[in-house]
Amino acid sequence: MKVIALFSAKGGVGKSSLAASLAHGAATRSGRRTLLWDLDPQGASGWLLGVEPKAGAKARKHLAAASLADLVQPSAFANLDVLAADRSLRRLEADLAGEDSEKRLKRALKPLEDRYDRVILDCPPGLTELADQMFRAADLIVVPAIPSPLSGRALAQLEAHLADEMKSPPPLLPVFSMADRRKALHKAALAAHPEWPVIPYASAVEAMAASRQPVASGPAATAINALWAAVERRLSA
Repeated sequence: MKVIALFSAKGGVGKSSLAASLAHGAATRSGRRTLLWDLDPQGASGWLLGVEPKAGAKARKHLAAASLADLVQPSAFANLDVLAADRSLRRLEADLAGEDSEKRLKRALKPLEDRYDRVILDCPPGLTELADQMFRAADLIVVPAIPSPLSGRALAQLEAHLADEMKSPPPLLPVFSMADRRKALHKAALAAHPEWPVIPYASAVEAMAASRQPVASGPAATAINALWAAVERRLSA
């Protein structure tokens, strides 16, 4: 089982749409037994795949008991399950801040090792204790960023944070999201980091909120598929 964390220090960068899309790609394109775990209290990525939290679900308590499997639900797509976010996650940060364990989340995932090949974590924004827990559980961190002069600086800050907090941090895969080559600032950022994957701005991605289905075709779908292929290569390296 490999764990991929979708993380951004700030919101509004298309993180949840990308998490849902990559989970779908893992399950359908690669045939991986995949779990999307939505840890963002907004619950967007699970919702985009048509999955609501179970009635009375409290992932926060199940995390403490390492019984997350009880909250997992199937999606409409083969090989893809979802652990949807619920309101209890709003208090998870306070729980983790008061504990000594640095790997509670990683331990909670261990019972799922025989059940899944890929776990996609949709992480809430911000460099918090919860983020550090997710970093310790991850084999790869995918970092979406809107193309801007600040993108490189934000990545450098994340790299510095990981170096301070972890002896062997997981590798990072920065991704330009919502890229619009008609904008001068976007073009400049893309030129500064030509090695980063690029997800173009597309109305089809925005339409996911209405259809609650992954993007099926067009430039955005092609870019997302290419990104998933890059993720698989990094995990196999």
